[in-house]
Amino acid sequence: MKKIGEVSFRKYSRIVLFGLFIATLFFVYQATRIGLDYDFEKFYPTSDPETDFFLEYRKKFTSDNDFLLIGIERKDGVFNRKFLKKVHDFTNDLTEIKSVDSVASITNQEEIFIRAIIDTRPYIDFDNLDLSRDSANIFSKQELVNSFVAEDGKSVCVFIRHKDFLSKEKSDQLIDELTAKANKYNFEKIRIAGRTIGQKYYIDKMQDEMLLFVALSAVLVVLFLAIAFKSIWGVLIPQLVIFSGMIWLIGLMGLFEEPINIILTVLPSVMFVVSMSDVIHLVSRYLDALRTTELPFEAIKTAVREVGMATFLTSVTTSIGFFSLVFVRVEPIQVFGVVMGIGVLIAFFLTFLTLPVLFYFFPGPKYVREKKKDHFWRKRLERWFVVILRKRGRILIVSAVVILLSIFGLLKIETNNLLMDDLSKDEPLKQDFDYLDKNYGGVRPFELAVTIKDTSLGVWDKEILRTIDTVENYLTEVYGLTIKTSLVSAIKIGHRSMYSGMPEYYKLPTRKRNWRTLKRGLTSDRAESIYRLMVDSTNTMMRIGGTIPDLGNKTVTAMDDKLRNYLRTKTCDGKIDYQITGTAHLIDKNLSYLSVSLVKGLAVSILIVALIMGLIFSSGSILLISIVPNVVPLLFIGGVMGYIGVELKISTAIIFTIAFGIAVDDTIHLLGKFRYELMKGRTRMYALKRSYMTTGKAMILTTLILCSGFALLVFSSFLGTFYLGVMLCLALFVALIADLTLLPVLILLFYTPKKSKKLE
Repeated sequence: MKKIGEVSFRKYSRIVLFGLFIATLFFVYQATRIGLDYDFEKFYPTSDPETDFFLEYRKKFTSDNDFLLIGIERKDGVFNRKFLKKVHDFTNDLTEIKSVDSVASITNQEEIFIRAIIDTRPYIDFDNLDLSRDSANIFSKQELVNSFVAEDGKSVCVFIRHKDFLSKEKSDQLIDELTAKANKYNFEKIRIAGRTIGQKYYIDKMQDEMLLFVALSAVLVVLFLAIAFKSIWGVLIPQLVIFSGMIWLIGLMGLFEEPINIILTVLPSVMFVVSMSDVIHLVSRYLDALRTTELPFEAIKTAVREVGMATFLTSVTTSIGFFSLVFVRVEPIQVFGVVMGIGVLIAFFLTFLTLPVLFYFFPGPKYVREKKKDHFWRKRLERWFVVILRKRGRILIVSAVVILLSIFGLLKIETNNLLMDDLSKDEPLKQDFDYLDKNYGGVRPFELAVTIKDTSLGVWDKEILRTIDTVENYLTEVYGLTIKTSLVSAIKIGHRSMYSGMPEYYKLPTRKRNWRTLKRGLTSDRAESIYRLMVDSTNTMMRIGGTIPDLGNKTVTAMDDKLRNYLRTKTCDGKIDYQITGTAHLIDKNLSYLSVSLVKGLAVSILIVALIMGLIFSSGSILLISIVPNVVPLLFIGGVMGYIGVELKISTAIIFTIAFGIAVDDTIHLLGKFRYELMKGRTRMYALKRSYMTTGKAMILTTLILCSGFALLVFSSFLGTFYLGVMLCLALFVALIADLTLLPVLILLFYTPKKSKKLE
């Protein structure tokens, strides 16, 4: 006859299953609303005055990142009539695209001559074409070389300024139309770089990889469940929970209109591994319980009682690890931390709400009940436990050596970031980007805001302009900037035009008459749109904009420091204020916060986990014992990154917090079982051995599955995701070894249990 508890369990189980089914259908619908997000601006530092300054600066001028560079190659040289005519026609075609504001190429640019009247002449005059004359003239103009024509003369560059902040749909439309127009001309080689094509490329890759990771995760789920539990039951029952958890999380994101960003492309793999961890521990303990009882309900109670609290703690600590990413001042990483922290809790909730019900209605496979002795894992775990007891000293020495070597390697880690270093060198977009970066003055935006403190002077004060001229000379000759937008440069070009374009007159005027003429011309209604790209409406702020090669955050930060020191000597007696700004600069600044915020988040995670363990055991020694085996994996992967040269950047910063949050799970399961056995009145040695035998199998299986799940990430096209997979596999493997070797030794050496009330 069934007990009252079992009758109630059976009654409410049906209600629970029905409720979960309805909720899952709801989240399936919400998941269809999920979007993808690739917005560089979300990588700016949050709550930062420099971000606020740039957003206001951009309103006064224009975005520094909404452009496309199109490199068109001709191996035999670009000064060929037929080729240049094709480029000219292509340039004109591009102006017909709705989202394009302007198109500039060497074929539609004109040289200005200021004499009695303003006269212009095209650099490429198709009506009176003289390629020798025109090429010589072009190469004598420093603002054209490596801007519109490569220095080697084998390619030209078409510059497109498109509407700011194009959506994904409009970006795709722009690239599709551009590509269609380019295909009509059969150029030898065409290369495109810019935010718009980057957005399209990244989001398309994100979509492909999301589908890939979901498919591979599904295969791995079936494979490992089949190996672990050797039955259709063992494959189908856990899968319901694992994939329900993923659907719930994605559906929740759809409900709150939170898109998937580039970092969240790993969501399927991470949800797969955290869900599998909970499932394996509960299913494994349930099957072990079935070996000692024929009653599924009793086996369910045993499994939930013995692993429930430990699994709850692992879910809490793992979610804390993810939630700690809110300390990293990068919105996509903060979103990743919050989403995955919630996902971990959802996985726990569904595991312990759904699996016990499924266990009851679909009891375990028969082979479990028939095979009750000489379990495969018991023999081996017992043998390993004995070896560990005999080799305590050696284990401590090896651990100390590993820690010291890891710390030494950790000190070698450098912080760096390049605009496209998340792509491998074989990716077409990366190759195009590198080509344009090398041949056209760089594609990394640079902006310097110059503010005139004395509003009575304004930007046309001659002393101020001469000071800015020396600054621009430093920027071009020392800093390596290719200036694209600057009032001083515009004045120098205008002055040169007064003297038939002779290069020696590319300088600021000395005659008052020339100053007046140039000021009148540049501030005229005809030149208003161009002038406002260089000077704000108050005439007290000017912009020096351009590009530099993508040298990486580390190099550019050092260059910026030297530039700031130089600018302090060029304030014109305190009349001028300078501020480096721009999209690339803000992303660089985020990296300067990265190490501090990462350490802060990790410290908070470690402290909270340590306090939880200390409170549960009411022991300071357990507090320390529980942390040591989980700091070792962090030091180890840090050392590996230092030795092999994996740099700390936005895409790799999350490795440490994820590694700690997941690696601590096995420690908690082993200590949780150890505490449970002590409460039964067992001796320390017996309780430890019993815990080792019971949880060892689940620890090994979950680590293998977790590593396999994270190993899926090596198939990513993004190097940050690739390294995330590799380093997390290493961290979890080292964590398992530490928990199976170092943790038992530390318990035996440093923990003496207090007498407690015996568990009935």
